[in-house]
Order: sequence, then structure tokens, then C-alpha cells
Amino acid sequence: MKLEKRHLLEILRTEGDHSTADAVESRLPDEIDTDRDADALSGVGLDRTQLLAKLAAGGFGTTLSP
Repeated sequence: MKLEKRHLLEILRTEGDHSTADAVESRLPDEIDTDRDADALSGVGLDRTQLLAKLAAGGFGTTLSP
């Protein structure tokens, strides 16, 4: 799945998770591919399941692509 980093950052900051947002901002590319970037996501404390839950809660379903 691919998503734009700015959308993930918005969700994290809205949730008040600024430390994870800062880590995502510095470690991940502008377009995140959950398969390609799985290690980097794990390194900032997000696994695929957590990421999907955050995106679903954030209402950004239409910004995702397979």
C-alpha cells in the first residue's frame, strides 16, 4: 500500500504523537510504500496493522493505493 507522508504526519500530530511524527518526517520518503518501507516504519514504532488502524481512524481511505 502506498500513502503520502504528509497524511500520516497529519494523523500522528492530530493524535498528539509528535515524537513518532518527527521520526516519520526524518526517516521516511514523501511517498511511503508499506512493503518497501516496512523496516523504517517498524523503526519508528508503526507496524502495518497499526498504520492501517490510524489511517482508517483518520478518514484518509481515498489517499491510499494498492
